[in-house]
Amino acid sequence: MVCTTLNMDQRKPRRELSQEIRKKIIDKHVKGKCYKTISKQLDVPVTTVAHIIQKFKIHGTVANLPGRGSRRKIDDKWKRWIIQMVTKEPRTTSKDIKGELQGQGTSVSDLTIRRCLSQSGLHGRRPRRTPLLKTNHKKARLEFSKLHVDRPQSFWENVLWTDETKLELFGTSALCSQTQK
Repeated sequence: MVCTTLNMDQRKPRRELSQEIRKKIIDKHVKGKCYKTISKQLDVPVTTVAHIIQKFKIHGTVANLPGRGSRRKIDDKWKRWIIQMVTKEPRTTSKDIKGELQGQGTSVSDLTIRRCLSQSGLHGRRPRRTPLLKTNHKKARLEFSKLHVDRPQSFWENVLWTDETKLELFGTSALCSQTQK
């Protein structure tokens, strides 16, 4: 059985032999068969047979060894801690989390923290700028408009509701982000 996996750069598929075929190669080598006959019987390239036998002689196993690729800087424990910290306080920035982790002895970039949050379904969003109206606000507005229903149009042009959005022509008025699902 041959498993097909993609390389890290995803250019061409790489064929990886299953554990059973690797064990068969080792069994045939122990019985005294040469590389070419093993390769013909199992339909595997000779160089692959040679590499598997060499790996078995060095490490004593045909399994994939741990430690392939770069190690993760954020393990599952830190990932849970970051998610818990963000769910408690959604306006926590990745730089704040980075400072907390550096205080604990782990140095990671803020991009790594954002990637960790994104993989767990938490994405940075801009919070809503206008406050949400509650039911008592709506009742108070309705009462005000019923009291002043007979006023002229010039009166209503001067009425300013408190939930209207503030607009700035230049600069930003303290934009902040929060993390949410």
